[in-house]
Amino acid sequence: MSVWSRTWSWPKKTLLLRSPLLSQSLLAPRPSTFQNRAPPMAKSPKATTSRRPTRKRRASPAAVPSSADIEDLAPSGVLAGPTSAAPALRSGLLRWYDAHRRDLPWRFSAAPGREGREKRAYAVWVSEVMLQQTRVPVVIDYYSRWMARWPTVETLAAATQEEVNEMWAGLGYYRRARFLLEGAKQIAEKGEFPSTASTLRQVRGIGDYTAGAIASIAFSEVTPLVDGNVVRVISRLFAIADNPKESSTVKRFWELAGQLVDPSRPGDFNQAMMELGATLCSKTKPDCSQCPVSSHCQALALSHENPLVGVTDYPRVVPKAKPRRDFAAVCVVQIAQGLEQETAAGKCNFFLLIKRPEEGLLAGLWEFPSVLVDERKTDPLNRRKEMDRYLKQLVDIDVEQESNLILREDVGQHVHIFSHIRLTMHVELMVLKIKGDVGQACNKGQDSTKLKLVDESSIDSMGLTSGIRKVYNMVKAFKEKKLLEQSQMPTTKRSRRQKQ
Repeated sequence: MSVWSRTWSWPKKTLLLRSPLLSQSLLAPRPSTFQNRAPPMAKSPKATTSRRPTRKRRASPAAVPSSADIEDLAPSGVLAGPTSAAPALRSGLLRWYDAHRRDLPWRFSAAPGREGREKRAYAVWVSEVMLQQTRVPVVIDYYSRWMARWPTVETLAAATQEEVNEMWAGLGYYRRARFLLEGAKQIAEKGEFPSTASTLRQVRGIGDYTAGAIASIAFSEVTPLVDGNVVRVISRLFAIADNPKESSTVKRFWELAGQLVDPSRPGDFNQAMMELGATLCSKTKPDCSQCPVSSHCQALALSHENPLVGVTDYPRVVPKAKPRRDFAAVCVVQIAQGLEQETAAGKCNFFLLIKRPEEGLLAGLWEFPSVLVDERKTDPLNRRKEMDRYLKQLVDIDVEQESNLILREDVGQHVHIFSHIRLTMHVELMVLKIKGDVGQACNKGQDSTKLKLVDESSIDSMGLTSGIRKVYNMVKAFKEKKLLEQSQMPTTKRSRRQKQ
C-alpha cells in the first residue's frame, strides 16, 4: 500500500501521519469542537509534558463520570461519508468476520418479511442489553432462558417486574431489566417495533448504542454504534490519545464510526468491529499479526517507529474513581413454627424478605432486612440496636422479648462490589419462634406489600441478587456447621445445655 504523508505545523513539533485512512479523516470537515484542537495522534498517551502553543487554547471539556453509559454520550448528529481508504478497511474486516465470527445464539438470519425482522430486532435488543457490562459466556445461558420464556416482545410485555427480576438475578445492573420490560410494554402498546435509530431512541431505556445495533443489524440502516470494543479499535486505528471518557472524545468516536460503517452491510460491519475488539484487538494482548486491518492501524505504525509507544497505550487508561465505602447490618430472620424437633429439621421455617424502593440501587428487588450503619458503629451492639429498631418498624415483633428469640449470632462479613460502591455487609442470623399466625405479624407493619415470607425450598429456587445469594449461602453453611457441632457433642453435655 502506498504511503501518503502530511506534516502538521505545531510549535516545536512536527507530526508525520502515514495512514491514508487517518489522513483523509483528519482532512475532512470537522465540527467546531475540534477545529482548534491539536491532532491527538501525534503523541503517545504516555507522554505527560509538552510545550504549550502560543495561541490561546480552548478549555478542556468536562470529564464524564465513570458510571456514565456510552449510550448517554453519543452526539445528536453523526457525520457520515467514507474516506478513501475506508473501502479497503471494510472489505478486509468483513472477510475476516465472515470467516471467523463466533457462533452465538442471537446471530441468526431474519426470516423474510416484517415479522422476521422484528423477531431479529427483539433478539438483538435483549442480547445487546445483556452484554453491557457482562461477558459473552455468562450472557449465553441467560439469553437462552430468557428467550425460552419470552420469545417475543409481546410475551415480555405481559410479564411482571418481579418475574423479570427473578430471571435477571445474577446479571447485575438491574435497571437494564427494568428498562427492557418498560420498553417492551411501550412497543407492544404501539403495535409495531421501531425500525430506525431515531425512532428506537424514543423507546424507554434504548440509547444511541442499542438503537444503532438494532437498526443496523435487524433493519440494515446505515448507522454506526460505539461500545467499549469499538472505542478500543478506533483508538488504535487512529492513535487517539485523548481521554476516552471525555464527552468530546466520545463524540469523535461516533463521528469516525459513522465514516467507516459499510453502506451495503452496516449490521455485519458493526458486529465485525465489536468482534474484532472482543477477540484480536483485546485490551492487553492484541494479536496484531492476525488482525485484518493492521495495515490501517496508526497505533501499530507508531509502535514500529518508536519503542516507547505500544499498541496497548491506546486507548488511554483513565484511573477509576475509588468506590464509596458503605457498611450495612444484614439480618437473616428465620421465623420458626411448630415443635422444636420440626424447627431443628428445618420444617415450618420461613424467611423474612424486604422489597427495596422502586428507585435507586437494586430497585424493586427482594433482600433480607438490611440497614446502613456508620463505619464507626459496626460493632455488634450498635448494629443490633439499629436492626431491632428497623424490624420494629417493619413487623410487630419485639426482638427484646427473649421468649420469642431462639438464636441470634453473627455469621460473618461479605464485601460486595458495585460499580461505584464497596459494600461491607455484617451478617447475622436471627431465629424467632412465633406461636400465632406468622402472616398476621407482617400485616401489622408499616407497609405489608413490601414484606413477604418464603419457605426454605422457595428461597433456594427464587431469583436473588448475587450479593443476597452469597449472604444466604453463608447462613446455610453456618447452620450446617452448628448442627454438625451439636451432633458431635457428647450426649451428657448436650442434655445439660438443653436444661440450662
